[in-house]
Amino acid sequence: MELFLKVIESALQYYYYILIASILLSWIPDLKKSTVGQFIDRLADPYMRIFRGWFVIGVMDFTPIIGFIFYQFGMNAFSSMLYQMYGI
Repeated sequence: MELFLKVIESALQYYYYILIASILLSWIPDLKKSTVGQFIDRLADPYMRIFRGWFVIGVMDFTPIIGFIFYQFGMNAFSSMLYQMYGI
């Protein structure tokens, strides 16, 4: 069980890096249109779509900040739960 939970924790951490890569690629449109950029965007979009349009000022979309805050909160809660339950 502990191994399974550690694998989930690692997968969630990798997904966090995918979210960061997606945001960085959005600043460079030519890279976002590449095959790798489209793949990363396809992976990150289901989560980021939840927050899209929540916090837009003019042409600036601050949605990623909200998404990262919630994601990091969830990751910290999950890690704390693992530590308390299993000492991992």
